[in-house]
Order: sequence, then structure tokens, then C-alpha cells
Amino acid sequence: MGIGFTELIVILVIILILFGPGKLPEIGKALGRGIREFKDAQKDVKKQSSDSDDKPES
Repeated sequence: MGIGFTELIVILVIILILFGPGKLPEIGKALGRGIREFKDAQKDVKKQSSDSDDKPES
């Protein structure tokens, strides 16, 4: 299951109609920034988790 190529094209066309070509770069940039921040937060959580697992308990 999942989103197929046709569904993806339909979604992109609807977004283009709703926001117009002028807004798409701004939307893409904001979406990319949000995904990057989410990935960075995931890495931080994994690092903190592995750091706490490596410390011996006193």
C-alpha cells in the first residue's frame, strides 16, 4: 500500500492550484527546514539514549 505515482501527481497539482507557483518555493523551504529539525532532534535523542546506556551506575 502507500501513495502511488498517480496519487502523488494529483496531490502536487492540487497544491499548485491552491497556493500558486509563487508560494511553492517558500512552502518547500519551510517543509525542508521542518524535516531537518525533526531529524536533528531524533539524532539528539538517540545520542542521549546511547550516552546514558554507556555510563555505569554508581
